[in-house]
Amino acid sequence: MGFSKKMATAATLVGLATVVLPKEADAQGPFPVQVQGQVQAGPASSQAGAQNLAPPPSCRNTADFGRWLATFRADATKAGITPRTIATALDGLTLDDSIIRRDRGQAFFSQSFLEFQGKLASQNRVTNGRSMLTKHKALFDRVEKEFGVPGTVITGLWALESDFGSGMGKLPVLRSLATLAYDCRRSDMFRAELIAALKIIDKGDLKPADMIGSWAGELGQTQFLPTHYDNYALDYDGDGKRDLFRSISDIVASSANYIRSIGWKAGEPWLEEVRVPEKLPWEQANLAVQHPRSQWAKWGVTRINGEPIPADNVPVSLHLLMGRNGPAFIAYRNFSVYTEWNKSLNYATTAAYLANRIGGAPQLNPGRAPVQVVDASGVKEMQILLARRGSDVGVPDGRLGVATRTAIRLAQQKFGMPADAYPSFELLERLRQGR
Repeated sequence: MGFSKKMATAATLVGLATVVLPKEADAQGPFPVQVQGQVQAGPASSQAGAQNLAPPPSCRNTADFGRWLATFRADATKAGITPRTIATALDGLTLDDSIIRRDRGQAFFSQSFLEFQGKLASQNRVTNGRSMLTKHKALFDRVEKEFGVPGTVITGLWALESDFGSGMGKLPVLRSLATLAYDCRRSDMFRAELIAALKIIDKGDLKPADMIGSWAGELGQTQFLPTHYDNYALDYDGDGKRDLFRSISDIVASSANYIRSIGWKAGEPWLEEVRVPEKLPWEQANLAVQHPRSQWAKWGVTRINGEPIPADNVPVSLHLLMGRNGPAFIAYRNFSVYTEWNKSLNYATTAAYLANRIGGAPQLNPGRAPVQVVDASGVKEMQILLARRGSDVGVPDGRLGVATRTAIRLAQQKFGMPADAYPSFELLERLRQGR
C-alpha cells in the first residue's frame, strides 16, 4: 500500500520502472527539474543545499541488538506465537544498518508533483493496467460487486506498488522489520508489524523464506504491511492460504477488502482534473475545505475540456499540488482513501490520477502557466524563516507537507499574495527581507 496506508512506512526504489513507495511521509516537495517544459528551477535552486538534508544515523547501539531480540522473543511468546515459528523466523537474525539509512532518506518524495507523476503514471502502466482489467474481467467484476471498489482503482495502486508483481522488493522482510523495530524512530509500530509477520507464518499463509519484499517490510504485489496482511488479506481462490505474492484472486480481493475498510464509498468518484480561472479565492483551495460543486462553478472552475462542472450540492475540495498555475483537481470524499493508503500527497494524487488514466482519461494537463520550483534547500530555508515567525512547520526538512503548506498559506495572506499554499521565490524573498 503506499507509505501511509499501511503504516506509514517508506518505500524503496528499485528503479523508476518499479518503486515501492513510502507511505508514511506526508511530504512532497519540489526539486529543481524540468518536466515537459513546465517545471523550472529558479535562481535560488541549490542541489548542494539538498545534500545538507542528510538524515541522522541510527539512534541505538548496534551491539545491543542481540539483547533486544531476546526480549522480543519473550514478547512474541506472550503474544501466542508458537516456539517453532519464533525459532524458524528469528534464529540467526542480524541487524541491517542499510535499512536504517534508507528509512532516514526517501529523497524520492522531495520532488514536484509533475516530476513525480511523470515518472510513475507512465503510459506503460496505463497499458498494463488496462490489459489486467481485460484479462481478469470476471474477477474484477465479482470483486467490484462484492466490495464496491472499481478495477481501475485496484490496478492503479497495483501498478505503482509493484508493477503487477515485477517489483515487490528483494530484501528479507523479517530482517527489515526487526531492524526498524529495534531502531528508536518508530520502534513500537514496527514491533507490532514484526509480531503480525510471525502470526502470518503461524497461520500457514507464508513461510519465512517467502517474505521477501521492500526495505520497509511490506509484503506482496500490493505491498501490505504485515498488520494489514493479517487483518485484511483474503483466501479468495479457496486454496486454504492467503497468498498476496502469487494468487491474482487473493491480491485483487484483498486489496479491495482493505480499500473498503478505510472508507471507500461504492459508486462515488475520487478525483477529477479541472481547469481554474486566473483569479479565485485561492485560500479556499485546500483539502480541508469543501464547497458544493455549484460554488466552484460560480468561481470559474470547469472540467478539463472547458465544459462546466455540475452546479449541484456535491461537496468537493479544490486540490492544487503546485499552486494556482499547476495541475488542478477537485477531490471527492473517496480521495481520502488514497491519502490513507499513502500519506504522501504526491503519491496519493498520482495513484488516483493513474486510475482515471487506466479508465480512459486523457494525459495530465500541466497547468495554466509554467511553475517555478523551489528546491529542497529553498523549502528548508523557508521552513526556518516561517518557524522564526511563529509558524508550526515541524522539523525543517525541505519537504512540502501539510504543516508547511498551511504556514505558507498564512504567510501569503499576510503579504497580500495569492494564498495557494505553494512556495515561490517571491515569498522566499519576502521572508528573507522580513516584510
